[in-house]
Amino acid sequence: MFLLQIDTITKAVADTTAQVTTAAAPKELRFIDLLFSGGWVMIPLLLLFFLALVIFIERYLTIRKASKDETNLMQQVKESITAGKLDSALAICRGSNTALGRMLQKGLLRIGRPIKDIEGAIENIGKLEVSKLEKNISILGIVAGIAPMLGFVGTISGVIRIFYNISLTDNISMGAIAGGLYEKMITSASGLIIGILAYVAYHVLNIMVDRVILKMETDAVEFIDLLEEPGR
Repeated sequence: MFLLQIDTITKAVADTTAQVTTAAAPKELRFIDLLFSGGWVMIPLLLLFFLALVIFIERYLTIRKASKDETNLMQQVKESITAGKLDSALAICRGSNTALGRMLQKGLLRIGRPIKDIEGAIENIGKLEVSKLEKNISILGIVAGIAPMLGFVGTISGVIRIFYNISLTDNISMGAIAGGLYEKMITSASGLIIGILAYVAYHVLNIMVDRVILKMETDAVEFIDLLEEPGR
């Protein structure tokens, strides 16, 4: 009987310890819970994030395609011009369906006119191609500026709500204040992260566009030099 009582007491103590440990264990912090804790401001922030992500992926693929090596195209056009086959050169440019091909095509159609006219025609087409590449990139800059502001708006809104509740309940416990601030700081963190990502994406795409522009200018100069060679 004495051993049975000891065993019963030991089990009771173990159960009590387990309950206390379970109650004291901190609640697991999940990412989805953080998003919902941010309040209504998280909705426009998430929309801005997905907008920036879609624009970045679409522009990245487009600019990457435009930046591919066109050495073969230039070589074929050179050979056709050297052989006096302008129709063949025009067909090659039309079939390429690239920015460089459209620029060279415009230049070939102006052959026979002064070099300045040819340069001007190529430059105009180049500007149109660059504007196509830069389409919607400026939106990333807007997102980079708006997202942090929205995050701060959410934080300020939360602080106002905290002090309003304090005025109603006259409860200024640290737990109530810290809990509310913790939730509203999520919006600031989210806004800053989205803003930083959009800022980086904006400059990455601009760097890629600048490289494409440099390559297009180099190829255009090479084409003009070819037309200005003696005997052309």
